[in-house]
Amino acid sequence: MKTGLVFVLAAIAVVLGAVGWVGYETLVVGFSAKGSPSTLEVAVIRQLRRVTIPHDQRKKLNPVPISAETLTQARGHFADHCASCHANDGSGRTPIGQNLYPKTPDMRLKETQRLSDGELAFMIHHGIRFTGMPGWGTGTLDDDLDSWALVHFIRHLPDLTSDELEDMKTLNPKTKHELDEETSFDRFLQGDDSSAPPLSEHHH
Repeated sequence: MKTGLVFVLAAIAVVLGAVGWVGYETLVVGFSAKGSPSTLEVAVIRQLRRVTIPHDQRKKLNPVPISAETLTQARGHFADHCASCHANDGSGRTPIGQNLYPKTPDMRLKETQRLSDGELAFMIHHGIRFTGMPGWGTGTLDDDLDSWALVHFIRHLPDLTSDELEDMKTLNPKTKHELDEETSFDRFLQGDDSSAPPLSEHHH
């Protein structure tokens, strides 16, 4: 038997064994999203994620030039679309992010930062199946300049300033309670005394 064929069969056996083990763990734990993936499961999923991104896509260079304006626009996009799960600072420490399976990663760390621009853009555009990551892109990835701009912002996450974080707070989506309070306040300013906003209350 040729060496190449032996290697391929061995690789298939390893992958099948790993997938089988992940399947066994899933049956034991069930479909709860409360736990954290095992080290083996993480390794298998990351490898599968990598091989499912076409090689030519992984090698693509970012077509969007980096600039202060690009980072500002991408920061606003991230605050409005991504921060609910990823947090403004990219830590993933949000109620949604920490209750997904797998939990939303800290994108400031090397596991995300060492991915190529092409890989990051592909995942933003297409999403990641069997996780909470949606595919945000429309049309083709080459034309999806928003996703490529977000890649620049992801690279910038480890160096976010306190001023940038404060600005992002003003751009985060508002809750229904916050919107209702704003509506009541607007009515009050227009002379509707029955819509007077409540005295300072703190809501969590």
